[in-house]
Amino acid sequence: MVVIENQRFGEERALYNVSNLRIVGCSFAGKEDGESALKECKNIVAEKCFMDLRYPFWHVEDLTVKDCMLTENCRAAMWYDRGVDIFGTTLNGIKALRECRNIKINASTAVSPEFCWKCSNINIKNSDITSEYAFLESEEIKAYSINFEGKYSFQYVKDVYIANSRLKTKDAFWHAENVTVTDSVLNGEYLGWYSDNLTLIRCKIIGTQPLCYCKNLKLTDCTMEKCDLSFEYSDVNATVTGEILSVKNPMSGKITAVGIGEIIRTKNSIYPSAAEIEIRGTSPCRN
Repeated sequence: MVVIENQRFGEERALYNVSNLRIVGCSFAGKEDGESALKECKNIVAEKCFMDLRYPFWHVEDLTVKDCMLTENCRAAMWYDRGVDIFGTTLNGIKALRECRNIKINASTAVSPEFCWKCSNINIKNSDITSEYAFLESEEIKAYSINFEGKYSFQYVKDVYIANSRLKTKDAFWHAENVTVTDSVLNGEYLGWYSDNLTLIRCKIIGTQPLCYCKNLKLTDCTMEKCDLSFEYSDVNATVTGEILSVKNPMSGKITAVGIGEIIRTKNSIYPSAAEIEIRGTSPCRN
């Protein structure tokens, strides 16, 4: 592998179509304002580099980015890549990853309004992400010990597993399919609407109107805080270890909780409200 150290690259397509290259302590910046520095490349390692120009890694196969800084000027940093390993790196540009496959992210920080769209086979851990729209239409995601803050996360995703994480977000998991979240905190409004096969295990759920219009929804030993108008028109099987502020028109299944402040069954419900509701220690309630 050829090694390049401590150089500056500012021109257009500075390292176009190179292979087997290790870039250490280099700067991609300058008045030339050139974009697409490493495009159509293979087997690239970027280590301790400063990236301040647009579109640096497009159509790259086998890419490692380690201990690098990508500034907010580094827009759309990684698109159409295959085999991406990101470690100890800061990603500050909008649209950081898109339509990439086989991604590993560890011990990194991302501030990217459109993070990781239409990607697949993502493994992310020990990382902090701030994003307005994150993981839109992505598939095969495994996330461990992540802190996420933003809006509209994990929409239209498929085949997701999240553990030991904290998500502060609204409208999360809308239209999501085959998602399991364990031992995590989900803090935000309108969680999981229109999802199919969403499973929450030992999670803390915080926020208004969660989990409505769901199919095959499962909650196991979860707690719910500030959760009113929960489960409207959902097919749900839930065990809640604490209290729920209110439950409204659950369509089918069974909800078991220590307490429920209000059970709402409206006469003008457009779907049947036939779910069984059980306050632990009392008889099931269907009315």
